Amino acid sequence: MKAARFQYDRPARLDDALKVIAAGGSMVVSGSQSLGPMLNLRLAQPEALVDVSLLPELRGYAEDSEGLIIGAGVTHAEIEDGLLPDLTNGILPRVAAGIAYRAVRNRGTIGGSLAHADPAADWVSSLMALDAEVLLRSARGARRMRLTDFVTGAFATARRDDEILVAVRIRQVHRDSRFGYFKTCRKTGELARAIGVVFQAAAEDRTRVVMGATGGRPVVVDASGLPDEAMLSAALETEAPTIDEIDSAVYLEVVRRAARMSEVA
Repeated sequence: MKAARFQYDRPARLDDALKVIAAGGSMVVSGSQSLGPMLNLRLAQPEALVDVSLLPELRGYAEDSEGLIIGAGVTHAEIEDGLLPDLTNGILPRVAAGIAYRAVRNRGTIGGSLAHADPAADWVSSLMALDAEVLLRSARGARRMRLTDFVTGAFATARRDDEILVAVRIRQVHRDSRFGYFKTCRKTGELARAIGVVFQAAAEDRTRVVMGATGGRPVVVDASGLPDEAMLSAALETEAPTIDEIDSAVYLEVVRRAARMSEVA
């Protein structure tokens, strides 16, 4: 099957892209690693595609007093290869290296992954653990949201139709903090069946656990120490009620493994 007919636009500037989006009926594409298959299967049939892959405003990065701002068009491979400053003690390159295959990482972008909001995506769960924020732009202005508020469900976000996700902001990670990330896949390189992330922010004496690939929005649990299994099970039952007892055990196991990894990070 091939994609339905659509108009293709490749603006040279972000402002031009925002004007096209504001007119309605368009979808934004960059690396096309997620949207491409959806177009071919006709799960998505936009009137127009706005290609932002070459926009210079989305390709850079910057450091400020709060941490690192990464342009939405930066690829997984660029993060994996250390082409950006790393204020996370190796967390970002480690997560990037585990995404699918190198061919996917060469084209897929961090912003595209977050905007697509696949429940099984590596960046969604790991950046929620780091309490990252997304920066959104439209012809009307700009706004900033925590990723935990931005992702509202499976393939669902709080992005408005006339907005483009332009960057992600990640706070600097204290050197004494610990991070563990573990996922299970039926086949190497495929989407995760279950994701467990543990981030222990030593400077703030808090721990955040994220369970991803639940079929919906990742389940986030905050605690002063590592949450026990009863707390995690209760969170799964409340926020991911379709998960049965057997699958729940899988999520608890990936969290256990992520926790062990965080102890030696």
